[in-house]
Amino acid sequence: MKLLFSSTSPYSSKVRMAARYLGIDLDEITVNTNDDPPVLINANPLGKIPALVTDDGDAIFDSRAIMHYLHRVSGKSLYPKKDEKRTEAEVLEALCDGINDCLLAIVYEKRLRPPELVSQAVIDRQWSKVVRGLDHLEANMPKTGKKLHGGHFAMASLLGYLMLHFPGQWENGHTELTAWPAKFTKRFENYGALRPQT
Repeated sequence: MKLLFSSTSPYSSKVRMAARYLGIDLDEITVNTNDDPPVLINANPLGKIPALVTDDGDAIFDSRAIMHYLHRVSGKSLYPKKDEKRTEAEVLEALCDGINDCLLAIVYEKRLRPPELVSQAVIDRQWSKVVRGLDHLEANMPKTGKKLHGGHFAMASLLGYLMLHFPGQWENGHTELTAWPAKFTKRFENYGALRPQT
C-alpha cells in the first residue's frame, strides 16, 4: 500500500505511527500539497493528506477513515473491542484532531497571508480553543493499558506538532501532557522518528 504524506503533518504522523504499531508495511511517498501533484489529486480530489492507496488501487483519504481501514485489515486491533472503550478512544482521537485543526489554522494564518492581513483575532480565537482542549486533556489523561489505540496515536501526533511549531507556548499548566511523550516513547520506540518534524 502507498501512503501519500508530509513529515510535518500531524494527521500523517498519526497514520504512520499506527501502521508501524500494527506491523503494516506502507510505501511512504512524500508529497507537497501546494503543488497539487497528480499522484495526490488522483487519490484525493481535495488534494489533502494523508491519502492511502491500497494494493487494489482504491484510495482512502481523511486520517480517521485510514485509521479505521487499518483497524479492519489488521484484524481489528487498533481500537478497543468493547463499545464503551472504543467510544472513549474515538472521542480522544476526535479531540486531538480538532486541536490540530486549530493549530493548523494558526500556522496557515501566519504563513499564507500577507503580514498586514494576518488577523490576530483569528489567531487568538483558535488558540483559545487549543488551550481549552489541552486543559481538558490535562484533566482527563487517557490511560495506556496493555494495548495502544487510535486515540493514543492522535494524542502523540498532537503533542509532536505542538513541540514542532509551538515550543514554549503550550507547556505551562500542562505538566501531565508535557511528560506524556517520554512515557509514550517507552511504549512506542519509533515515536521520535515518526512524530511531526521538518
